[in-house]
Amino acid sequence: MVQFVPKGIIPAMVTPIDAKGRINEGALRKLTNHLIDGGVHGLFPVGSQGEFFSLTFEQKSEAIRVVVDEARGRIPVYAGTGAVTTREAIETTKMAQDLGVSAVSVITPYFLIPSQKELIVHYTAIAKACPDLPILLYSNPDRTQVPFPISTVVELAAVDNIIGIKDSSGDMSMTGEYIRLTRGMNFHVLMGRDTLIYAALCYGAKGSICATGNVDPRVPVEIYEAFVAGDHKRALEAQYRLAPLRIAFGLGTFPVVIKEALNMMGIEAGPAVPPVGPLSPENREKLRKVLVDMGMVKP
Repeated sequence: MVQFVPKGIIPAMVTPIDAKGRINEGALRKLTNHLIDGGVHGLFPVGSQGEFFSLTFEQKSEAIRVVVDEARGRIPVYAGTGAVTTREAIETTKMAQDLGVSAVSVITPYFLIPSQKELIVHYTAIAKACPDLPILLYSNPDRTQVPFPISTVVELAAVDNIIGIKDSSGDMSMTGEYIRLTRGMNFHVLMGRDTLIYAALCYGAKGSICATGNVDPRVPVEIYEAFVAGDHKRALEAQYRLAPLRIAFGLGTFPVVIKEALNMMGIEAGPAVPPVGPLSPENREKLRKVLVDMGMVKP
């Protein structure tokens, strides 16, 4: 049995790029240390916030390599390795394993909508291709339009190296059932909706993979660590402080808001990959106010 427990706050990292669309290695190393210095418990490059859907295979490899190298074993590195086809997902997962990641997170296919039987075959094939690698399922139905029913997750939880799920459904009833029905199994639930970290921890989640953690990782870390220490009041207050940044995602096309926030902070995240464009001047000022209120930029 694969013995690995995903836990704590694991930021879904931005992938910094330059004006020509190349990976900005210096900025990615700076971001890696910004997050580790903020007390995070893991790093998650090339996920949704990391624009995996817009990167070439070579760019994904480069981003993962840089993060693993800069982390230097200080904390686990998870990598996003999902793809539309089973073949590409296996190739990407093997690449990440060869680069030394601790675990991977595999989003459901998107564009096409597989049946639940096909989804089970998809994930089982990936797990069998890399039997020693811990694998997290990743549910994000708002983006993929692919449902991840409780029965499917419970069946996949029995696969030896499928050790958890990142749940970005935003449906706490669903999250709660994932947790309740996999108790006693080698399976762990991580919250993927940043506004629900505290709620998920109360229900038994092990932590969160959160995009807002790029900006001020200390806030989601405080939610988790205060909760673990039994200080629920402080954990909830930290959750309240984090909420405005997550709500600000609506100021632009995903995932540009967090990139623009990092740019304002002096971490050169660069633009989003086209066709995603920049924020409007009006919305950029609204985002700046959120960052000012968080103490991350000066008024």
